[in-house]
Amino acid sequence: MSAPALILLAHGTTDSRVEQVYHALRHELQSQRPTISIHLAFADSCPPTGPQVIGTLANRGVDEVALVPLDLSRVCGPSDSMARVLTTVRDHRPEVKSVMARPIGPAVELLNVLDMRLRNALATAHATELDGLVLLTPTWGDTRGAGLIARRARQWAAHHKLPVLLAHSDGTGPDVAAAITSLRQIGRRNIAVGSLFISPSENYLQQAELALANGALAVSAPLGANARLGELAMARYSFAAMELLDDVCDQHEAEAEDEALTRQAL
Repeated sequence: MSAPALILLAHGTTDSRVEQVYHALRHELQSQRPTISIHLAFADSCPPTGPQVIGTLANRGVDEVALVPLDLSRVCGPSDSMARVLTTVRDHRPEVKSVMARPIGPAVELLNVLDMRLRNALATAHATELDGLVLLTPTWGDTRGAGLIARRARQWAAHHKLPVLLAHSDGTGPDVAAAITSLRQIGRRNIAVGSLFISPSENYLQQAELALANGALAVSAPLGANARLGELAMARYSFAAMELLDDVCDQHEAEAEDEALTRQAL
């Protein structure tokens, strides 16, 4: 039995720079896992959509798929737009067994990637001294995701022995300008921003510009198609694939039970 197809599910975009990051991530992961069929789909109406990708796979005979949300702010479940992808697929392609994995979420391992990106940004800006940091995220996410993001900020602060304030790009909390202002109010002057984004989305670009306009020394680039992201996506996929396997085992057990009951009746 072949492994379920893996579909990396990202939020919809019309920005080619954002698309390139996700395509590069899929390509890198496929090169590392050649025995698994790996694809990319976007939520909302941006092509290729989840239903389009799964429809193509179904026409090729694929009957099991696991979708992995590329979302660093949520932990317990996907966003509404991503959840609708699974609902649509199950409604229109009932012959394909489909499951949604947990989002990648703000995994602690990503802080190492964040540090690498920020060091590069600081070197480019010729900045040698820091006394404050801002951790910029796309959104608060779900309840557990918000809790983990706050924990990551504390861990980042402890690691660098610097104050770290959170900023959010979508209005769910203080933006990067407010975070920088708060740090200045406690006497911090040399402030840099670390970005917990995968790609250079419009929200990221707006917040990066706002940070520099408010005196930030540097803003880290998004995490990009980093190998660690691929590893986390594979971990989420593996758990989701087990759920599909459990469904198959339950079905076989039910069929065996039905067969036994039929024999008894005869």
